[in-house]
Amino acid sequence: MKVVALVSGGKDSCYAMMKCIQYGHEIVALANLMPADDSVDELDSYMYQTVGHQIIVSYAECMGLPLFRRRIQGSTRHQKLSYRMTPGDEVEDMFILLNEVKRLIPSVAAVSSGAIASDYQRLRVESVCSRLGLVSLAYLWKQDQSLLLQEMITNGILAITVKVAAMGLVPSKHLGKEIASLQSYLHKLKELYGINVCGEGGEYETLTLDCPLFVNARILLDEFQIILHSSDSIAPVGVLHPLAFHLERKRTSCSVGLGDETQEFCLENMGSVIEVQGDGSLACGATSQSITEVSDLVEAVENKLHISKTQKGDTFSICCWLQDSCKSSSGLQEDMTAVLRKIEAQLLGCGFGWENVLYIHLYIADMKEFATANETYVKFITQEKCRFGVPSRSTIELPLLQVGLGNAYMEVLVANDHTKRVLHVQSISSWAPSCIGPYSQATLHKNILHMAGQLGLDPPTMLLCEGGITAELGKALENSEAVAGCFNCSISTSTIVFVIYCSISIPSSERLQIQDKLDAYLEQMKLFHSDKSNLSEALEPVFFYVLVPDLPKRALAEIKPILFVPEDIEETDQDIHDNLSSISNPRCWDFQQANWHDTCIRKCIVRGKLCAVFLSITSDFAIKICSDSSGSEQSRGDHEKLVTEGQMGKVSRFCIYLLDKVIMENGFSWDETLYLRLYYPTTLRVPQKTLSLMFANAFSELAAMNQTYKIGHEPIFNLIPVLGAGTSASSMDDIITCELLVRKF
Repeated sequence: MKVVALVSGGKDSCYAMMKCIQYGHEIVALANLMPADDSVDELDSYMYQTVGHQIIVSYAECMGLPLFRRRIQGSTRHQKLSYRMTPGDEVEDMFILLNEVKRLIPSVAAVSSGAIASDYQRLRVESVCSRLGLVSLAYLWKQDQSLLLQEMITNGILAITVKVAAMGLVPSKHLGKEIASLQSYLHKLKELYGINVCGEGGEYETLTLDCPLFVNARILLDEFQIILHSSDSIAPVGVLHPLAFHLERKRTSCSVGLGDETQEFCLENMGSVIEVQGDGSLACGATSQSITEVSDLVEAVENKLHISKTQKGDTFSICCWLQDSCKSSSGLQEDMTAVLRKIEAQLLGCGFGWENVLYIHLYIADMKEFATANETYVKFITQEKCRFGVPSRSTIELPLLQVGLGNAYMEVLVANDHTKRVLHVQSISSWAPSCIGPYSQATLHKNILHMAGQLGLDPPTMLLCEGGITAELGKALENSEAVAGCFNCSISTSTIVFVIYCSISIPSSERLQIQDKLDAYLEQMKLFHSDKSNLSEALEPVFFYVLVPDLPKRALAEIKPILFVPEDIEETDQDIHDNLSSISNPRCWDFQQANWHDTCIRKCIVRGKLCAVFLSITSDFAIKICSDSSGSEQSRGDHEKLVTEGQMGKVSRFCIYLLDKVIMENGFSWDETLYLRLYYPTTLRVPQKTLSLMFANAFSELAAMNQTYKIGHEPIFNLIPVLGAGTSASSMDDIITCELLVRKF
């Protein structure tokens, strides 16, 4: 991509440019924001570094690139972490500046910044980029600062300190010093006082005088003045004010990079400085325009919408799909619009909006229409509508049309409060894959971390890593661990459930490698965290595998972890009572407790907090269920008969019977259900509508036997058609798999 680089003069923004070039991008312009008054060194700003701004003008000549500059007219008016367009805010100056760059160089597609740890700065750059249709590149984001500082020095960043404001840093002694000479001392201060060695906490600021990108000249500082801002005895604050400097030419002169589309502009303006004017009115009028909604759907499509919803607690799920819509549907956009409208109406009926949504499962019939799905999605779900953070999301292709459903199927998890904590990094970095758009990497709510589906993407390039299923899986696990680290937890010790979506493209012979790779990685991470936490308190997650037609980017696997993040250590006590045989449940039908019932169940329970259960019904188990209930023996040769409606009716009642038993014995109730998903293969000979009625009848019978359970207007479960599913990667051949999550409200 062609990139405009935000430069403050500091080491971070310069090294970020070097990383952009390393990953194949091309720097075509520089952009800088400076004080309105040239005599002022530093502004009272959380957003911009301005010390040394008098020298930045030379960067254009040093790099042979146009430098766009704007004098900061705004101030800090929007002080919340997540930024919204605010007239008069200093962020709007960045918008005006970058908008002018884009106008003069239309091929610019991305913006580079040197953000390392500041969410405040990153979110504002991402907000501006989103409004301008640009991609944010932040290759230093979340990198280890000690390693990063060493990289900068090793790779030729020559920078001096121009501000100090930390214990152990003395203006008269440490200003004007090269960071290479201060490196060991900065690490000493880190050990003594916990400072950030890259200065991310405001401990110091730098000015780059030379680096490999300065192809034409280096900057030599001839004279400067030290200005003391604070004479505090513990942490005095001082800045370096440049008085005189000159450029020393290098032997070869050229520009960092000139593409064909930008050459005409840049050749005329190489080394030139363009000052961008404007009073901010542009920023107010240039925000992203709302997309006109598609025309009203035909009545026939609206009538085919179906809803399921768990009983309303403080967190509940709503699911919507179209039944028997294959013949009347005109495509994904129509079906998805109908589904989104229906869910939006359901939310409004509960007094909620999209801002209350924690997580979205988006199932589509054809992954080739992923772009269309996103275009339709953003017409309803936007950052403006989600002021507390956009939902996390996973997108999967399912065989919807094969079972008579529409092109789109959606499930949303909803909270009735605004206590969620959202991690949404839109910048492309080396940390973890970016989420460019209104969906986030993870959402934490009431101790449960709902993580977006992770692919085996290389974060800086956003390309699938090469090497087959094990390579992709390993990278997806690394990406998941990076996201979990932002919530001070690890997927190796805090995961309740791992759902692994497996593409049908994976050869059957390679599916055995999936579990081996998962086990090896998680064991490695457990050992890594052994010095930080008590491994005896680590949760034992449930692994669940789903075979699907396709995944985004034609990935072979997608991992979706759900984690329990306790507020204190006592909450991690895990219920280890796994013996179901000691519990009797005579009220439910005529099923008799048998030892083999335990083998159907995989569960992870945090006592008094939550219960995650997977009930796996294979054909062998179905034989046992029907034999036990009928009192007759059936051979394996009778397997084909098990998919008849009568047989599946017994299986559905058994599923509800056993799920009821598990949640009741562990002190939970159906009213505390977050979601109940029932996965079935397309090879099952029972229509989806009939299967749904069977489970609805089973719940009605349960309610008749259990007066504490009340049936709502909509079913609490949703049926999900798949190519295969199971608790083993090598045998995804369940005829029904139930995924249940209940939590104390």
